[in-house]
Amino acid sequence: MYQRIHILGAPGSGVTTLGKTLADRLGFSHFDTDDYYWFTEDALPYRRKRNVEHRCKLLREDMATNNQWVLSGALCGWGDVFAPEFDLIVYLWLPVELRLERIGLRETKRYGADRLAPGGDLHPVYQKFLTWAAAYDLDSGNLRSRAGELQWMLQRSCPLIQLEGHTTTPDVLADYVLEKISG
Repeated sequence: MYQRIHILGAPGSGVTTLGKTLADRLGFSHFDTDDYYWFTEDALPYRRKRNVEHRCKLLREDMATNNQWVLSGALCGWGDVFAPEFDLIVYLWLPVELRLERIGLRETKRYGADRLAPGGDLHPVYQKFLTWAAAYDLDSGNLRSRAGELQWMLQRSCPLIQLEGHTTTPDVLADYVLEKISG
């Protein structure tokens, strides 16, 4: 049985949602890399990054509390030290148009349309995020890109499940992953 699962992929493809769903279904702890990468308690989120040592220290402490976990989000590069611990990697990808639509819905629900609109306090960071998310599929040489993450996964020794273009619910995706890992 897989006990340490890492889920990564394109921004807006459902990585965190699938991670939470799988963790709930398996009774595992769930960790998300955004909670380690960013100072998430800031009033204006996603502006201040933690340094690499701080991120790794916090994630290592949380992983030490439970041997069974699902880690969602990218840590390619800064968190490679954790890669040998993965029993399974799941990769998600959706077309850019669908991802951007999903990001818009998610961020509007989280922060409200007024904060994201021109003149809103989150507008600049939101626009920067959308631009970055839209560029994920371009082979920019960046590790946090489709090409970079696919290459990163090839260097791992654990099994890999790639879910590309699946526009179904998180529960159906979780069913698929659980079926693949149980038999």
